Amino acid sequence: MSKFSDINSTGLGNTDTNLALRSYMLRVYNYMGFGLILTGLIAYLTASTPAMVNAIYGTPLGMVVMFAPLAFILVLSFGVNKIQASTAQMLFWLFCAVMGVSISYIFLLYTGVSITRVFLITAATFLTMSIYGYTTKADLSKMGAILMMALIGIIIAMIVNIFMKSSQLDFAISIIGVIVFTGLTAWDTQRIKSNFDERMDSSTLKKSAILGALALYLNFINLFLMLLRLVGDRR
Repeated sequence: MSKFSDINSTGLGNTDTNLALRSYMLRVYNYMGFGLILTGLIAYLTASTPAMVNAIYGTPLGMVVMFAPLAFILVLSFGVNKIQASTAQMLFWLFCAVMGVSISYIFLLYTGVSITRVFLITAATFLTMSIYGYTTKADLSKMGAILMMALIGIIIAMIVNIFMKSSQLDFAISIIGVIVFTGLTAWDTQRIKSNFDERMDSSTLKKSAILGALALYLNFINLFLMLLRLVGDRR
């Protein structure tokens, strides 16, 4: 089923392979973790700087900031094979920084206590589902396909709601979003583990780890934002 499973089936699955997989997954989580830290710092600094707030919110620049992270996602997802590993890493850090600017509004809308509380809830949920995805013997690929279809539906609904401004639809999107990104965390973790191949060269391995970190990072951020919309205390 997976490259990792193929290695095991040929008799090459030994302690060295297991250690290599763990090292690879640790690299994925490290990229993701430092990316979240960078995003949080940039978001807080942006929200704490009146000049930045005035320049971004209520001006056309706000739309640019909102959609800028999408450009980085597209480049990393579809152009990673055409760029060097060092470039992919730089783009990942830039993406995390731009994302920080994009979500800085949370510090203006929600209390610091509720942001901290929701972050801890998100971290606990993410950790639980990621461990499940890493350790389960069940094949989550079918669930992943369903969740990806649901994600497309969420994106369409969010675009529609920009014009409708329906609080009921927003609430429904948030509920479904929590379910989808919780499930995607488990699926992506299993997918990242399954795609590991110790025969990859160092450059390919690094780029693969960055893409894995990007997927988990997006799950974490979106799960956090959906939960914040549901249970966050507004200022």
